[in-house]
Amino acid sequence: MDLTPQVQVSGTEEPAPSTQTPVDTEMTPAPSAGNDGQTEETQDVAVPDAQPAEAESQPAQDPQPPKPVPFLQFLTSPIVELIVGSGEKKTAMTAHQTLLLESPLLSEHVKAFNDGQRRIELPDDDVEAFGYFLQYLYTRDYSPSETEAADGADESGEQLLKHARVYTLAEKLGIPALKSLAHSKIHKINSTSRGELAYARYVYDNTKSDDVTIRKPVSNFWGMRSHVLRHEAQEEFKQLCLDVPQFCFDVLSVVLDQKEKRAQDRAEAESAVKGSGRKRLRSGL
Repeated sequence: MDLTPQVQVSGTEEPAPSTQTPVDTEMTPAPSAGNDGQTEETQDVAVPDAQPAEAESQPAQDPQPPKPVPFLQFLTSPIVELIVGSGEKKTAMTAHQTLLLESPLLSEHVKAFNDGQRRIELPDDDVEAFGYFLQYLYTRDYSPSETEAADGADESGEQLLKHARVYTLAEKLGIPALKSLAHSKIHKINSTSRGELAYARYVYDNTKSDDVTIRKPVSNFWGMRSHVLRHEAQEEFKQLCLDVPQFCFDVLSVVLDQKEKRAQDRAEAESAVKGSGRKRLRSGL
C-alpha cells in the first residue's frame, strides 16, 4: 500500500480528517506558465487561501483602476486589429487582446473571433479618443497630442471636447475608471465662454439625460454665471438654448433655485429679527 500522504487543495471545502500520522510538509506551488510556456518566479503561498487558477484570468469588475496586467501576460497575447472611424478618418490600430478584455463591449467582439482574422470594426467611434483609450490601457493615463497651454484659455473649447469625447467613449466601452479620469481632466481646462458653450452642446448632445456627473456641472456653471457669460457669447448662448431645450431648462432651474433660496434666506432673516423683538418685549413684562 502507498503510504505517501495525499494533499488536496480546495478554495472552499475543508479536507477530510486524516487517520495517518501528521507530517510537517513545506509546500511551494508549482511554477505557473505564461502564454508562451515560460515560467514565472514562484512565491510561498498559504495552502488554505489558494484560489482556483481560473479566477486569475477573469477581467476586473471593480470601478477602481484595475491592477496592472503583468507585461508578459499581455505582450504574449494575440494582436487584434482595430478599424476605427469611417471615410477619410478611418484608421487602423492594433492592441494586445488581453488588455481589450477590460471593456465588456470589446470583450464580446473578442469572444466572437473564430480561427481567422482578429479584427474589430468601430466605424462610429472618434479616432483620436480611441487612441487615448488605448494609451490609457497601456499606461493608466492619457494626454492630448497637443500641449494644453497652462496660461492661455481654450478659445474654441477643443481641449474640453477632447476629454469629453474620451468620457463618452469610456461610457460606451464600459470603463468607469477612464470616465472618472476624463472628467477630472475637464475641470483643469481654462476655457472661454464660447469654448464652454461648444463643450455644453457636445455634452447635451452625446450623454444620457440622467448623467448628472457631467451634465450638472455644466448647468451649474451657466446658471451661476449666465448673467455675465451670455453677454460674451450672446448669439451662441441663444442658439444653444433654442437648439437644446433641456440645456435651457436646466440652466433656468439653477437660476430660479438660487433666486428662491435668496428669497427664503431673507424671509428667515426677517422672521428671526421679528421673533427676537417679541422675545425681548415679553421678557420685559
